[in-house]
Amino acid sequence: MSFLMIYLRHRLRIILFFLACSAVFVFSFWLYRLPLAAVIYPIILCAAVIAAAFMYDYAKSLKKYRRLMETSKLKASLMPLMPCASSLDDIGYQAVIASLKDEISELVSDSDLRYKSMIEYYTVWAHQIKTPIASMKLSLVASDSAVSHKLSCELLRIEQYVDMVMTFLRLDSESTDYVFKTQDVDEIIRHSVRRFAHEFILKRIALEYEPTMLTVVTDGKWLGFVIEQLLSNALKYTQAGSVKIYLKDGRRLCIADTGAGINQSDLPRIFEMSYTGGNGRSIQGSSGLGLYLCKRIIDNLGFSISVQSELGKGSVFIIDLSQDELNVE
Repeated sequence: MSFLMIYLRHRLRIILFFLACSAVFVFSFWLYRLPLAAVIYPIILCAAVIAAAFMYDYAKSLKKYRRLMETSKLKASLMPLMPCASSLDDIGYQAVIASLKDEISELVSDSDLRYKSMIEYYTVWAHQIKTPIASMKLSLVASDSAVSHKLSCELLRIEQYVDMVMTFLRLDSESTDYVFKTQDVDEIIRHSVRRFAHEFILKRIALEYEPTMLTVVTDGKWLGFVIEQLLSNALKYTQAGSVKIYLKDGRRLCIADTGAGINQSDLPRIFEMSYTGGNGRSIQGSSGLGLYLCKRIIDNLGFSISVQSELGKGSVFIIDLSQDELNVE
């Protein structure tokens, strides 16, 4: 609906009131047999004055309406002062809006404080829980039994879950510690692979790694987190065969496995938060959080991630590391 129609609808009472008054005057003059010209001329004159007033009011209202529509597209923190109140209704509405803004500001402040407290608590918790994990890992170093290898793998899983919790909490934090610089992709991959050495040996899964000879401008810690999550999933769902890491089409990093694969109906949703799919439901402890975090982080790094899979034949996760040329200081 056009603004003109909205404006006329809201001014309909004034228009009808003017027409009613004009009709009363005309009827009164006709009833007393007075010349109608004596009343028609003043009515036309009043109509012209009212039309001019309406045109001025319409222009003023349109300007105010456009400003409000532009303001409505902004976030509350960026909104300018409201237009000057031109009626009692405006004064009342602006008072209500100001009260709501104050209330929202207090709620946001309280929410930020609780969020900060939660981050601080879990940060302390993560450091505390990593201490006994490190101690247990040191205790297992001297042992070369199958049990020690198994325990080392389980401890690595615990470390990953702790890292996932902290990553999830910090994803939307304003203080997320992204540090972008030129990184050697092979160095990040080798560091990630070393963490899973015990699990590769324990499960007798072959690793086929083709060096990428690639450098990208990114945050090595966050990209490493993604690669570790993909390797962890590959090992989790692969009972026999191999995991392959290679580069395709110049800048597409592929992590392929010969595991269970993913049902075609699950593929569109595997990066959704808490979505576990058919494979996740068959494995106890699957949270559906890992791939969600991978997608969020990859998006934040300016890359993209996709998957190709066939049920029973394995999966290939592809990280497209293409990016525009950047000048790094």
